[in-house]
Amino acid sequence: MSTFTASLPGGTWTLAGLEVTRFGYGAMQLAGPWALGQPADREGALAVLREAVELGITHIDTAEAYGPHITNSLIREALHPYPDALHVVTKVGATRDDQGGWPTAREPHQLRRAVEENLETLGLDVLDLVYLRMGDGEGTVPGSLAEALETLADLQQQGVIRHLGVSNVLPEQVAEARSIVPIVSVQNRYNLAFRRDDDLIDSLAQDGIAYVPFFPLGGFSPLQSEALSAVAARLDSTPMSVALAWLLQRSPNILLIPGTSSVAHLRENVAGARLALSAEDAAELDSIGR
Repeated sequence: MSTFTASLPGGTWTLAGLEVTRFGYGAMQLAGPWALGQPADREGALAVLREAVELGITHIDTAEAYGPHITNSLIREALHPYPDALHVVTKVGATRDDQGGWPTAREPHQLRRAVEENLETLGLDVLDLVYLRMGDGEGTVPGSLAEALETLADLQQQGVIRHLGVSNVLPEQVAEARSIVPIVSVQNRYNLAFRRDDDLIDSLAQDGIAYVPFFPLGGFSPLQSEALSAVAARLDSTPMSVALAWLLQRSPNILLIPGTSSVAHLRENVAGARLALSAEDAAELDSIGR
């Protein structure tokens, strides 16, 4: 493992005993367009994963649905046997169809098979952290997650999962999940322009629970804002760097997993997130999502 871990922006966070860098890597973009099929540049995808580890990143986020089956296989090819400090976390609860949709897959037999597939494709005996993904491809959906989460809790008791999280969930679903089993992390859509979880982030921080924003840079529609551009120009930086730095400074429990299929872009993301935002900068940025 690289000696550069301590120099990564944001330092580290402990997930119930698992120390991870707050600046992580999301592997969704390693598959083909819209996270389907093989990457256009397989060697380039492998190089990105190896560079992430060389930079000191110890938190890689994936899912068997990416590809499907592609991203996990790339991670295994690039990094197995995994360094002791590296933690690969995954998600279950959705699959893919031929049209690129994300059909739910939360019946007990589907969840058990999904966990088995993640273990197989990643080459692991135990998964460090598994998120139960709720909602659908359009976003969060109200409803109980009890049956699905209890299935994963049973697998946790069997020793094939260390820790559990929830993803694409409403605050009331987070509360329900925490009444069933310890939750170490919540992964939801959140960025400068989409701020619905502000209160949830603050309450989770008080309880020592991590919050991992997906689409931290806007996802398939990159963030665009006059205020963001103005702050970036003032700091002689890029809007995306400013957006990442803002997230790290927003709350200490926020863990970043920006994705990219480019080594150069990965390095730019790490460097950009080191920006120090003044109180004036932060106030101007805060106005974007209000």
